[in-house]
Amino acid sequence: MARRKGVSVRQRRVSTELRTWRIRRGLSCKEVARALGWSESKVSRMETGERGLYVDDVAAVLGFLRAPAEIRQDLLDLVRTGDERNWHEIGRDIPISRLLRDLIRFESEATAIHNFEPLLLPGLVQTAEYARSLMRMAAPTWSEHEIESMVAVRMNRQRVLDKADPPRLNLIVEEMVLRRTMDDPGMMVGQLQHLLAASSRRHISVRVLPFDTEAAIAAQGSLIMLECPDQPTLCYEESRTTSAFLEDEEFIGRGRLVWKKLSAAARSEDASRQLIADLVLKLRSAL
Repeated sequence: MARRKGVSVRQRRVSTELRTWRIRRGLSCKEVARALGWSESKVSRMETGERGLYVDDVAAVLGFLRAPAEIRQDLLDLVRTGDERNWHEIGRDIPISRLLRDLIRFESEATAIHNFEPLLLPGLVQTAEYARSLMRMAAPTWSEHEIESMVAVRMNRQRVLDKADPPRLNLIVEEMVLRRTMDDPGMMVGQLQHLLAASSRRHISVRVLPFDTEAAIAAQGSLIMLECPDQPTLCYEESRTTSAFLEDEEFIGRGRLVWKKLSAAARSEDASRQLIADLVLKLRSAL
């Protein structure tokens, strides 16, 4: 299997955490370096992924920053397996998985995000009401507190689109997703209006995959591809019980091919906006 150049997703996660904990403690790279007897450039390269990570070095930084023991163990395990490519997580029975947290981080670092969804609206353009309805149906064992916490996470995740230099967001959504009201037409009207507003922003493209598209294309499942300026492209895939970051060339090439086919089959942006607007009028008239 081909391997991609650049730092693995595991090491990228550790580098991001080192920077996060340093900032949380209100310290500069120079202050951390002075305390550990290192050069400032060494700390900076560890945080940017320009330098290989070693267990002893990472342990020293996390100890100085007083990171909790559980966090330290998590990150040191990632350093030990840092040369391995692709990162899977299976069966974690918690609302917010490690990989979801890292997806949010990588979205904030990306210059472009390509997202196809065949069953649900993408999280980056969901309203709070839509997200809440979805979670109540998909996770009936969650408490209201867990649901509201996840809704807040999803809404905060969308702040990446309001940055001064937001990523280019390219969305393709299967047509049935727009017609599925989840037994709440009023909620869906608000969601579709929000989607229309998002599609008018210069850095967001929304396109609809028609009903009559070849089934094999839509059956590929959801896809998120993250283009990053200084690191290899990542694919993120998620199902009910598993999630994974894929970074080998084989997976990235396959993802690009699927996206190319989806793009060729999807309606234009103008035709997609018209369809969404028509659905809003239809739902309103039925209320």
